[in-house]
Amino acid sequence: MFSRVNIFAAWFLLPMTLQMGWIAFFGRMVLEVLGVNTHEGDTPGRLVGALLLFGIIFLVLHFRRSLPPTGNPEGKGYGFGQRLVLAANLLASFFCFYQFTEFMITNHNLRLILDGFTDAFGYWVMALWVIGFSFLYQSSLPNQSTLLAPTK
Repeated sequence: MFSRVNIFAAWFLLPMTLQMGWIAFFGRMVLEVLGVNTHEGDTPGRLVGALLLFGIIFLVLHFRRSLPPTGNPEGKGYGFGQRLVLAANLLASFFCFYQFTEFMITNHNLRLILDGFTDAFGYWVMALWVIGFSFLYQSSLPNQSTLLAPTK
């Protein structure tokens, strides 16, 4: 169960980390269609965009029954891959939380420092997801030593 939630969170946070502006744009457009006047980059547009993204990923999970990579819990590297994806999810959630609450920070110097840290989080998150997904994918592959055993 934990692995499914971890992968779901990764697939939710991945576009939130990479394309927060586009997600906020789509949320803002939905609000504009409904007659709500919003400003570019405001929190309501980001929240509605996040809810739309959550719904899309949930529908994919519902109809596919899983999100890739599924991995094999008994395979090599599965636990390590899950831990890397979990670490990436935690950093990405800090990044997204900051994006939703940065308007409350009034100190310009603090905002510059936090912007630098969240940019660094974004780079670390991408590396952790790539490596973690790689380990999860490799855990589902058959053992290569049995496939390459010499025949007599």
